[in-house]
Amino acid sequence: MVSSDPGILSLLPTILVFSLAVWTRRPIESLLCGSLLGLVMLFGSGFVTGMAEASIVVLTDPDVAWVILVCGLMGGLIALLMRSGASGAFTAFISTRVKDEKRALFATWLLGIAMFVDDYLNSLAVGAAMRDVTDKFKISREKLAYVVDSTAAPISVIIPYSTWGAFFAGLLVANGLAEDGEGLDVYISAIPYMFYAWAAVLVVPLVIGGWIPSLGSMRAADERARSTGVTVPPEAQHIENANRAIAPKAGVRPRLWLFLVPMICLVGATIAADNDFLVGIYITLGATLVVVLGMRILDLHDAFDTVLDGFKTMIEPLAVLVAAFILKEVNDDLGMATYVVASLEPLLTAQILPFAVFLSMGLVSFLTGSNWGVFVIILPIVVALGNSVDADMTLLIGATLSASTFGSHACFYSDATVLTAQATGCTPMQHALTQLPFALIAAAIAAVGYLAVGYAI
Repeated sequence: MVSSDPGILSLLPTILVFSLAVWTRRPIESLLCGSLLGLVMLFGSGFVTGMAEASIVVLTDPDVAWVILVCGLMGGLIALLMRSGASGAFTAFISTRVKDEKRALFATWLLGIAMFVDDYLNSLAVGAAMRDVTDKFKISREKLAYVVDSTAAPISVIIPYSTWGAFFAGLLVANGLAEDGEGLDVYISAIPYMFYAWAAVLVVPLVIGGWIPSLGSMRAADERARSTGVTVPPEAQHIENANRAIAPKAGVRPRLWLFLVPMICLVGATIAADNDFLVGIYITLGATLVVVLGMRILDLHDAFDTVLDGFKTMIEPLAVLVAAFILKEVNDDLGMATYVVASLEPLLTAQILPFAVFLSMGLVSFLTGSNWGVFVIILPIVVALGNSVDADMTLLIGATLSASTFGSHACFYSDATVLTAQATGCTPMQHALTQLPFALIAAAIAAVGYLAVGYAI
């Protein structure tokens, strides 16, 4: 390696990513350029070998494989529900019960809360289910994406019986913050202090009700949809075409239960499998295939071709996610996350630490597009800092989880942002830029909360 301790220069690849993304509005190219810059810093003229090694590390990582399988199979399940007419039946059912724009968005918010078990499930299922409903009321896809995303990761954090709860409970035990078998109890005790997750979820009805007006790019998107009826942003037409490529089979009878039962099965199977969403999606997809074939709604070839076509619709978002994982791998080698947190250490006291952790970790999670990965790296440092100044550990856990949630929610190439954009029919940059003002409002509320509680305890 050319440089093993670049210090402040470790920020350069991510700065390049954001600069190119804002300029080009193309996330994949921006991520790859940032990764290449980081690899040049690490390996010099051997950066191509470094890219090959980083790519292999990423694609053989169990967590990345899990993401690819979950997203691809979820795409297959959604395609199967569309092809069998089930998703159309759900859209028709909801459309008869919501009479205006606000009720359609409130229905989206409530459906997102009901899909608490996993943020991927939430983004993909709710986004796909509500596209046609919100189109009926001339709601921009950017507004739909904001509502969906704000009840994906945030709601999965504050309802502990989810994939987030299971993952982070294990980390709390691994870092000595909980005894064996008590990780979930400690996690639950920190839920009241997960201020960003609470704020993100609760700001949504204020936006829907008009108490918080549409801001910035969201106002322009809403005006476009309202005045022209064009709900899909023009730059995202290729995403919409991919989502619409799978049409209901001619002559198929819509069945509402064929949509509701798989969704209930997906939640129940995931919980029964110790919150392993991959097991849940395998069970649900397999059972749905059996029903569709058994009832002769689709024949064997049509059913499996549909699942494959659904997997294909996820190729573009998965490519963005793989590029983001490569950038994360490069940033880990550069020590970017450790540098940001260590730079703040001399300024910290027990009272200011929760606020500082939320800001610094939120920034790192936002810059890297990583939430779970950053948590793994930073949590031991946060524990050490907390012990050194005798800070309240429950409050620190809440601040750390809030920071991870903010990064997942706000970054334009995080998994939640990319998958929500795909499911709702807009680009990741369009979704991120229109959502950012509301994410920052929630972040400001959380930051004030950590300052106030930090000095009160």
